[in-house]
Amino acid sequence: MSTIPAYAAPSAGAPLAPTTITRRAVRGADVRIAIKYSGVCHTDVVQTSDGWGKGLYPMVPGHEITGLVVETGPDATRYAVGDRVGVGTYIDSCRTCEACEAGLEVYCLNGCTSTYNAVDRDGETTQGGYSGEIVVDERYVVRIPDSLPLDAAAPLLCAGITTYSPLAHWKVGPGTRIAVLGMGGLGHVAVQLAHAMGAEVTVLSRTLGKKDDGLRLGADHYYATEDPATFEELAGSFDIVLCTVSGALHFDRYLGLLKLDGTLVNVGAPDEDITMNNWALIPARRSYAASSAGGMPEIQEMLDFCGAHGITAQIETVRVQDVNDAFARLERSQVRYRFVIDMASLEA
Repeated sequence: MSTIPAYAAPSAGAPLAPTTITRRAVRGADVRIAIKYSGVCHTDVVQTSDGWGKGLYPMVPGHEITGLVVETGPDATRYAVGDRVGVGTYIDSCRTCEACEAGLEVYCLNGCTSTYNAVDRDGETTQGGYSGEIVVDERYVVRIPDSLPLDAAAPLLCAGITTYSPLAHWKVGPGTRIAVLGMGGLGHVAVQLAHAMGAEVTVLSRTLGKKDDGLRLGADHYYATEDPATFEELAGSFDIVLCTVSGALHFDRYLGLLKLDGTLVNVGAPDEDITMNNWALIPARRSYAASSAGGMPEIQEMLDFCGAHGITAQIETVRVQDVNDAFARLERSQVRYRFVIDMASLEA
């Protein structure tokens, strides 16, 4: 067991502050990772404010982790000291259920163990990436391709896989017309991924304020949803609408943008209930679906795809001492497009 520096929320809604936490000694197939970068996800803001229920405090957020292996357990075979690796939104699962055996650990029928704000199978509270090190079984660790910088790759462990997984599942590729709803932390990665897959990509954003960015990242078209004419012009246009917006929306008019047999896939996690009318689905046999982050094999597949196509998040690097300001700016949508903490600042 080792004691390491970290930043934690001491209670719900409280500013994050420096602290120390303990990590277990390396055992079995564990790897110990020196954390170099940790992405700041909107989920971190939500969970440290009890947005999804009462949290476990003190809480160290962070589930977009990149770093270097510094120690391996006696049964570890996948990684060696010095390897560039990442850890995403979960760090364990039951390993024996149908989902786990299919490599879909995120859908574990007995519940996967979140990287932070959860109770691990050994009874310990999990603590995340706003810290100096983490110890994880190698099954739940992925390799970062050499072509991807560790800082800009960090958000791919959440934003990347959360958008890649539904694109792959619904077979987005050449001939697919896809609309990405929202040009934020997830949306700007989704645009790059869908473009690299060969799809015709349209961004639907509230305004045209990020149009230049969207087109630069691979969008073919860009429309403002605050303009009612958008919904008239694009009615019945898309095979897939990928919603990356966290807020609760009235989805009827977005469902109207789908073709026959089209699907709206929501990867947002709104606090409030969504609303829709079934008659927005029936006339064109449309579907509404949702998707989580992928299983471990798919996360590695996503990273390899991003490495091959040069896809990273657009980031602003911050010191850990400035994380509360980053949270506040994230709430005001004042980042293009993801904050990443340089964890070397822990030693400052």
